[in-house]
This record gives sequence, C-alpha cells and structure tokens, in this order.
Amino acid sequence: MPASRCPLAPTYPADPTAPTPETLAYSFTLPAALASPALARAATREVLRAHGLTDMLDPALQAVGELTATACQFTESADYYLSLRYRADTLRLIAYDSHPRHTQPHLTTACDTRRRAALRVLACVCRACNGDWGFGEAREPGGGTRMWATLPRTGTARYGTLPG
Repeated sequence: MPASRCPLAPTYPADPTAPTPETLAYSFTLPAALASPALARAATREVLRAHGLTDMLDPALQAVGELTATACQFTESADYYLSLRYRADTLRLIAYDSHPRHTQPHLTTACDTRRRAALRVLACVCRACNGDWGFGEAREPGGGTRMWATLPRTGTARYGTLPG
C-alpha cells in the first residue's frame, strides 16, 4: 500500500511592515480570575506601545481595567473575551461576558444598575476623553453581555489634566 502524503501548506512570508495605529486589531480570551484584569492591562500596554499609541496609555489602561474587572465579576463561564481595535482615530474596546440579559424587567433593571455602578469609573474616563461607553446584549452566538468603550485619540490627549 503506497504511503499517502499530506499536502504542503502554502508558504506565507512574514509581513515586514512595522505595526501602525491603523493595524491595531487584537482579541484575547482571558480566564475569569482575579489576575486577568492586570494581564489585560499589561497586554494592552504592549500593544499600544508597539502600534505607536503611547499617548493613549493612561485612559486606555484604565478603561481596559474597568471592562475586564466587570467582565470577571459578571461572567458565568470560566472565561471572557476582550477586543482592542483602532479605527478612525479612535480606540475601541469591547469585553464580552457570558452573563445573559434577563427577560424579567425587574431583574433587568437590578442587574443593569449593578453593572452601571461597576462601570462608573469607565464612564468618567470616557467623559473626560470625549468618548462613549455602554453595555447591552451580545449579538454573537452564545449570548451574554457586550460592554464597550470608545476613546478618541484627540480626547485622550487631555486625560488627567486639570481644567483651566
């Protein structure tokens, strides 16, 4: 019986182009553990440095920390998902956790109030950067909740500065 050979995989040369802000597109699946927000911040720090976005570090790290800590608190599975994208001069952060949206209005209101309270620092960061944030039902198969923040690059320049 002749030996069958596996077909050779196509060869793709490594892209020699240096990372730019416009090529920032990363996704992480993180364990729902106390150490994960710190790991997410560390990964985000390196990604932003590699893509030349160090001017966005402080608000981005604060936002990632808030999103991932809340995802850890609410998820009902062993992990959650974080996405980092940079488009149209704006850093877009999305965290998905497995906590389903409730069908009973009273439970929905109570749960949304808890989540909103957990994200109050995120709201302040986004407001200070002229960004936006929110949460709602995840549209992906498997459901859960999607939390997001947008941080415009021009707005992050004045983050942490005192008014006046």
